[in-house]
Amino acid sequence: MLTLFFVPDLPIQVGASYSFNSEDANHAIKVLRIEVDEIFRVSDGNGGWANVQVNEVTKRSLETTVLEVGRQEPLEIKFTVVQALPKSDRAKEAVELLTEAGADLIVPWLANRSISRTEVISKFATTAREASKQSRRLFIPQLHETVKEKGVIELIKSADLALVFHESAQVKLSEIITPQTKAKNVVIVIGPEGGITEEELATFAAAGAHVAGLGRPILRSAHAGLAALSAVNSLLKVF
Repeated sequence: MLTLFFVPDLPIQVGASYSFNSEDANHAIKVLRIEVDEIFRVSDGNGGWANVQVNEVTKRSLETTVLEVGRQEPLEIKFTVVQALPKSDRAKEAVELLTEAGADLIVPWLANRSISRTEVISKFATTAREASKQSRRLFIPQLHETVKEKGVIELIKSADLALVFHESAQVKLSEIITPQTKAKNVVIVIGPEGGITEEELATFAAAGAHVAGLGRPILRSAHAGLAALSAVNSLLKVF
């Protein structure tokens, strides 16, 4: 699979010359050691892409020719993950894993038991971008502003399918998502390390969310979103 870079000036004309000279160009030249005749892919982060071939390597740029251009359509299902705020290092890890797992919108939630109280999600934009490159995603996920309980309720009510993952769940995920389930807008809620409170759980269920489990092992909050997205994707047969 071709190495991917995101650029603000995506070329759109096959046969055109394109100078790759963004911040990533230095990494491509000095670390990846990309050479003449190699082919790599650039994207606008919103589905548009172009494959380019290197003609010349300079100190600060890769001079290329555009071989092919195209646009990847988004999947029919949009995944929003409401992630309770863990402490800073875990928050970064959560954003990285959620990006790699296919989240379209990441919403930090200031839960009652959140350890971090002041996390600024915008600072993880670079994390989402780099994780998208690593996983060859042509769509960089959006990062929402931090919400409290009211914001989570609004997201749940707007969803076709809302799932709150909690260790007390009595219903299997496979009983909630059946072959007949149709959903275009899925919201997944992941609690903090200390767990979702009984009051929060009841409030979200009353708003229309299903309470589901991820099996017997209790995952870290930062890791649970990855597992949840994988399980939901599998049951909804998203490709």
